[in-house]
Amino acid sequence: MRPYTTTLLALTTALFASSAPAIAPKDTLVLQQSADITTLDPAQAYDVPSFAIVENLYETLVAYRGSDQTTLRPLLATKWTIRPDGRQYTFDLRRNVRFHSGNTMTCADAEYTLRRLLVTNNADSGSFFISQALLGTESNAKDDPSVTWPKISRAVACNAAGQLVLTLPSPDPALLAKLASQNTSIVDRKHAVKLGEWDGTGNTWQRWIGEDLTDSALSRQPSGTGAYRLVQQKAQAVLATRHDPYWGGPAPLKNVAVQIIPEEAARLASLQRCDADVAEAGLRAMLPQLRAQPNLQVLDHLPDLGTPVMLMNENIQDPVLLGSGKLDGKGIPANFFADLNVRRAFNYAFDRDRYIREITSGTGRPRTMALPSTFLGYDRTIPTYPYNRTKAIEAFKKAFGGQLWNTGFVLSVNYRAGSTSGQTTMELLKASIEALNPKFRINIQPQPWSDLLAASKSGKASMLTLSWISDYADPDNVLYALFSSQGFYAPRTGFKDAQVDA
Repeated sequence: MRPYTTTLLALTTALFASSAPAIAPKDTLVLQQSADITTLDPAQAYDVPSFAIVENLYETLVAYRGSDQTTLRPLLATKWTIRPDGRQYTFDLRRNVRFHSGNTMTCADAEYTLRRLLVTNNADSGSFFISQALLGTESNAKDDPSVTWPKISRAVACNAAGQLVLTLPSPDPALLAKLASQNTSIVDRKHAVKLGEWDGTGNTWQRWIGEDLTDSALSRQPSGTGAYRLVQQKAQAVLATRHDPYWGGPAPLKNVAVQIIPEEAARLASLQRCDADVAEAGLRAMLPQLRAQPNLQVLDHLPDLGTPVMLMNENIQDPVLLGSGKLDGKGIPANFFADLNVRRAFNYAFDRDRYIREITSGTGRPRTMALPSTFLGYDRTIPTYPYNRTKAIEAFKKAFGGQLWNTGFVLSVNYRAGSTSGQTTMELLKASIEALNPKFRINIQPQPWSDLLAASKSGKASMLTLSWISDYADPDNVLYALFSSQGFYAPRTGFKDAQVDA
């Protein structure tokens, strides 16, 4: 998912009204949030507000058990088998499942859904990782000529027994985790075609390559198998009602209304009047005041799938950031962070406890590695870098064969303009580093996020502070993205290690 521009762990807080009688209808749950909903088409959705609606209207083949991101369970698939070479998955599908339109779900719907992802796959959607698994490329047919209709139809097909068969060019251990993504929610083929969406055939597929589905007919009139069906969608509100024929049994709540209220004060006022049952609160400084309010319950300390990181670029390509470009106390060489002792010194000099105390108001938790602690592969035993002034000095004295400590340096770092947390984080680092040696200086300055992203993509950022939000709950999406020499962040870090790549 697109990286968030904060280093904090999740700070969005849900506040629940309780005890007092609600003005909102008793059979309706009213939720208020700040962000608008981009699309209700699963093939295009790629943001949290859209997914929050999609996952209640639609369902995927597999899903996780509650908050456990290591155990997958059947959902619209009842079971699956994997060929010994890992290149073919065969799914049995649940029977007697009805879409909101009244159509019965069949294998043809699952086949259509995944083929549609591979055909429309555009840069603003999350289809790229499905395409990587099924076609061996993240690109669509316009950008990669190896993507052909025969290749798509061989990758996703129904067999004579009505089972869905996925055939991969090479094994992908993360495939099931990818299929739990809301992008792969099974859509109603007959309903979609009737609305004028792609007809699912090789005769018309080229017309739909890379198609932007944000405002598709299916987004406006969704038909899924989920526990709720859409009643009304407006710019500032979405209303859904219980889908009584739901195969899992009727949901306990009859109606759910999601209202888009940009102003936080207005959301909290609605909550206090009991016009809303749930409201988003984003300012942590307000929590003491909110906790003091009667009839309000604050949900905080929720698990987080973000990976807050501070990336150090080992091959800085911007002359402005390099200053003199030399190890002379007036700048830094382009390979400044390629020296292991420099990176080690920065780690020892960063006061994580103070960061957690001051920037996350004590809610953050230290991690041993750049991976959410709930993910497969997270290792709590890996040694960390506690704040240690003595060890930071020792590492700096070893850097560049002992030269750096004597010459000093001037490092220029940009952070996202408007990001209070980003600015505060860099100020914390600056103070710690400069306190070690009067010859060390760090200049920090704001830069528009779009400019900073563009600069980092071409290696023109010295450091980058952000939080990567996983597209799917598998370490591949984090560790490959951050550490592989072919990963998403490779141009931003200049990091390459043969052992890590292997």
